Amino acid sequence: MKWEEWEPFYRRIAEEMGYSVEGDRKAARILRAILLEGDDYILREELEAVVGEKVHVFGAGPSLERALKEYDFSDGTLISADGATSALLEIGLVPDIIVTDLDGRISDLKIANDRGSFMVVHAHGDNINMLTSYVPLFSRVLGTTQVEPLDIVYNFGGFTDGDRAVFLAEELGAREIILVGFDFGEIVGKWSKPSLREHSPVWETKRKKFEFAVELLRWLEENGKAVIRKVNAGETE
Repeated sequence: MKWEEWEPFYRRIAEEMGYSVEGDRKAARILRAILLEGDDYILREELEAVVGEKVHVFGAGPSLERALKEYDFSDGTLISADGATSALLEIGLVPDIIVTDLDGRISDLKIANDRGSFMVVHAHGDNINMLTSYVPLFSRVLGTTQVEPLDIVYNFGGFTDGDRAVFLAEELGAREIILVGFDFGEIVGKWSKPSLREHSPVWETKRKKFEFAVELLRWLEENGKAVIRKVNAGETE
């Protein structure tokens, strides 16, 4: 998704969710500065080499645990959306790539990164403090933003960690994308937030995010090159 295609989605999301466009721009600039100072960032081409034609993208929905027990994910690139990383680590899987805005379990993100995961860290106006605190802890980091891209801070489209991971996979060459733990229903999976210990009823802000994620994934199905499908586990269709 090019910026020109993404901008109308973003403007509507920012308006409906009450986000500050200038705050998002500031976050992108701060992330860029952190990456340049640490000098351990990666470029699009380096991450593109990691993404194969078949990609499994793991969301943090309530069906994730059941899917991890029922299916074999050894035949493709593994991309986890933030908190889903913790579930993968519990069964001994290390994702090839983690897509995060740093509101998952930082200790688990660090463990996976130390074991080889590439980090795709997203900047927005509400996570500037987390960017400054945690990005220097990681290696092999690619930066992303939801506003205009900068030279080393990219915008591939997508809003939540989950759908951004799918847009990333498509942009970097995947031709088959399998969604795991993408439920978007009335229950929020316990891996979504470190504060959750059990699955939780969806709250209104999360519901709005789900609605945008579903809309964006439908757009990608219709306009992208990759075939996108979901595994059939639990509440997943």
